[in-house]
Amino acid sequence: MMKQTWKPGTLTAPLPPALISSGDMNTKNVMTAAWTGIICSEPVITYVSIRPSRYTHELISNNKEFVINIPTWKIAEAVDTVGVKSGRDYDKFALCGLTAEASTQVKAPQIAECPVSLECKVLEVRKFGTHDMFLAEVVAVNVDEAYIDENGALDLEKAGLLAYAHGFYYTLGRKIGKFGFSVEKKKQKAAPSVATQVKADKKFNKEKSAVKFKRAAKGSFMENGVEVIEVKDKKPRFAKSKAMSEEKAARKPERQFKKKVAGAKFAKKDNKTTDFKPVSYQKKADGSFRKKRVL
Repeated sequence: MMKQTWKPGTLTAPLPPALISSGDMNTKNVMTAAWTGIICSEPVITYVSIRPSRYTHELISNNKEFVINIPTWKIAEAVDTVGVKSGRDYDKFALCGLTAEASTQVKAPQIAECPVSLECKVLEVRKFGTHDMFLAEVVAVNVDEAYIDENGALDLEKAGLLAYAHGFYYTLGRKIGKFGFSVEKKKQKAAPSVATQVKADKKFNKEKSAVKFKRAAKGSFMENGVEVIEVKDKKPRFAKSKAMSEEKAARKPERQFKKKVAGAKFAKKDNKTTDFKPVSYQKKADGSFRKKRVL
């Protein structure tokens, strides 16, 4: 990967284009600020950096309170407008159609169209070049009930939160994991694909059907009137039932060989040879055979 070296710049991205509301319900204002974030988690300390020339800077300096409102893509135009218009010249709530609602712990209003609002009280102000940083403690968090799931947890996946990166607005993409998922996925077995599951099911059914043929010791047993004999190749063989064997024996002609040639010599069990004359058999209606003729 080839990288170019640029001069120092504000390229931290993405950032939240937060709506900072200040003042009170009578003298209220709102501005867009991307220079905001969390400094400490316990107690919850946040900050917002604002140019001293801004009207919001004046209001926060006087009241020592403000609200950080997290916007969605639905009010992206309003987010941009309040960032370029001055509250000294416009009532930006009325201009952009935003609704000011009373907060619970501070005088500054919260914005109803934003799903999350953090009420903040200023702890101190630090000056850094072009911007002053207002360090503040979060004293209350207000969340839209539409984004609280059945377990009471915050679910912002469908909120369409807005992001800011290098002068452009974006919406957040799909959720790909939660904090710690890189460790959890090593402990959890991944769900099998459809093809793998079908193959596993076939193997399971095959093994299940063969269970009744597995035996610990050599021998045989009866299954539905049929003798099952254990074999080394693990393929069950079925011996003919006694009734079937007797029926076939009754139909079998009483001779040792199917074809005999006149004058031919055939071996007997006692290893002796003898001459046989061709014999023809005729099958009777009852399944037995009778000698038809002898040459």
